[in-house]
Formats: sequence, C-alpha cells, structure tokens
Amino acid sequence: MTPANPSSPPPVSAPPSDHEIAALLRDAHTVAVVGLSSRMSRASHGVSRFLQSAGYRVIPVNPNEAEVLGEKCYARLEDIPEKVDIVDVFRRPEFVPEIVDAAIRIGARAVWMQEGVVHEEAAERARRAGLMVVMDRCILKEHRRLLP
Repeated sequence: MTPANPSSPPPVSAPPSDHEIAALLRDAHTVAVVGLSSRMSRASHGVSRFLQSAGYRVIPVNPNEAEVLGEKCYARLEDIPEKVDIVDVFRRPEFVPEIVDAAIRIGARAVWMQEGVVHEEAAERARRAGLMVVMDRCILKEHRRLLP
C-alpha cells in the first residue's frame, strides 16, 4: 500500500478547516436561517440578530412565522427569491435530510448545522453536491473566533 500524497485534496468527508470556514464567513452575504423563531429567548433569534449586526442579510425560514427581525419569513428554502450563500440549520437532526436536499436544489454554497445538530448521511450528500458542510458548531461563536 502506498502512502497518500500529502498534496492531494482531502477526502470529500473531511470537515472544513478554520481557513475555509473563515473564507466562507468573509465571502457570504445571505444566510437563510431554517427554524428562526420570533421568540427572543431562542438561540436562533440571538444568533440571527448577531448575523444581522455583522452585516449579513438574514432570511428567516419558518412556516409558523410571518416576519422575524424585520425580514419576511418564508415557509421553505425554495420560496426564497434570491441567492442564498449559507443555510443555517436550527432544527432537530431528523429534519436535516430534507433541508440539505432543499439547500442543494437552491444552489446554496454551504449548510451550517448549529451545535447539537448532526446528520452524517445528509452532510455527506451535501458535500458530494459541492456544498461546504459545517456541523455541530455555532456560527456566532465561529464568527467571533475566526473573524475578530
């Protein structure tokens, strides 16, 4: 067995590096937040408020809301009429496969699963479709850590 070429690209299933995540956060403009709640006590609300303050266009995706943080809320990712860079997921893992499929269909650049949200099979499907996948990490914490 020959050793792997150190200059070859990482396997599809490799998690993104800090450098890759920082580049995504720097280059992204629009974040669709799936599961964004109007309740201020919810993590999705606080994280989305932070993203807005950092200059991102936040688009809420929640069929139970009409408007959140001053933005029209959409029932599904496919209903969003503009390009989405990052799909930020605040839903339980069992909902991730359908969200990933929708993220692929709309041509998102990345799927970001918040802390506690892990779905390896759906993540691999997203990676194979060319999307960056960040899993079980908070986008707010990573933004503060990587883009001080």
